[in-house]
Amino acid sequence: MTQKLQFAEQLKAAMQAKGYAPKASVLEREFNLRYFGKPITLHAAGKWLRGEAIPRNDKVLTLAKWLEIQPADLVYGLDVCKEIERRKSRWADEIGYQERELFELFLDLPAPQRKAVRDVIVAFHLAYNKSA
Repeated sequence: MTQKLQFAEQLKAAMQAKGYAPKASVLEREFNLRYFGKPITLHAAGKWLRGEAIPRNDKVLTLAKWLEIQPADLVYGLDVCKEIERRKSRWADEIGYQERELFELFLDLPAPQRKAVRDVIVAFHLAYNKSA
């Protein structure tokens, strides 16, 4: 699914969750009541709902505030945001002080040595995954 289509699906779902019909006329009216820039047209609202366009960031923020959803959830979808949070929590939960110290030492190395260390780690990873 393209990002534009995903945005359209998230927008429709958010509108329905707030009790609004996912129609261009409803979106145009409700958006323009809340946005203080140039109003959108019925055509623009239809393009957003059909997945033909994604609005600029300032308009995404207005939509997110109106629909009480995070802008990233609206643009990228809940699955992507949940995966990002899962990865962040893994780093927070599974990395101990020894690994953090090792990463600090790694970051202090010059670029050529960091590349060599990275190549060694990738080789170990590939060897481990082939045997597993």
